[in-house]
Amino acid sequence: MPSPIQPDVGAFEMVETRPGGLLRGIVTRIVGYREMARRHIRTRETASLTVPLIISFGEPFYIGLGRAPSEADRIASFAAGLYAGPVLIESFGASHCLQIDFSPLGARRFFKLPMHELADRMVLLDDVLGNEGAALRERLGNAPDWRTRFALVIDFVSARIDAAKTPAAEVREVFGHIEISGGRAPISRLAARIGWSRKHLADRFNAEVGLGPKSIARIVRFNRALAAARSGGEGWADIAAGCGYADQAHLTREFQAMAGLSPAAWRAEDFA
Repeated sequence: MPSPIQPDVGAFEMVETRPGGLLRGIVTRIVGYREMARRHIRTRETASLTVPLIISFGEPFYIGLGRAPSEADRIASFAAGLYAGPVLIESFGASHCLQIDFSPLGARRFFKLPMHELADRMVLLDDVLGNEGAALRERLGNAPDWRTRFALVIDFVSARIDAAKTPAAEVREVFGHIEISGGRAPISRLAARIGWSRKHLADRFNAEVGLGPKSIARIVRFNRALAAARSGGEGWADIAAGCGYADQAHLTREFQAMAGLSPAAWRAEDFA
């Protein structure tokens, strides 16, 4: 899980591991999270290139995509695809879960389905993994510690990886160019580079990654702006110019879309 908006030392524990070997490039990290004190915790996630699978052992979270969650938004174990907007999460001191973060190019090899079926939504664990998911949750819930849980998850994910579901070489190439360019490479030029039309490229990205290349480029560019803001020393106008935005107003609109806040409000919250 992400860091709480209002950190409270002693209210939760969070441990993680970053697997290598077969899972390198497929799973970016595995996180164990447990709340240890009864209190209200609010969390904001900005748009990112992470496809999470959450397996819950405690109370459900309240999660809203692009808005504050309501009572109807309670959800426990689930998978979520890419989403080009903020995610607002609330819990009340008794949530306890394990989270597996997949890369955009690795997720399809694990979930084995068109990734647009997960994009912009959350899908219950039983619906996405069936009996396999229920059995995994039971084994993890009975495990004595995080080390054992991490080992079980690594074995489970490794056994389920399907090389035949690897995104096409052309998709991987374009995705790589988008990342290297910081989201600034023109999509039409990248499509021409691999000999595909923009429509065909968009269709393949939606199926194999979950969002089209233009949305991926926006998220990459936005996260580069976040990194620049966190490093300090630059004003918003300089960050906008350095990250390829037309002007500061353009950057502000993207912050509203992907963080749900203005740049100044995001900075105040992020550094609180």
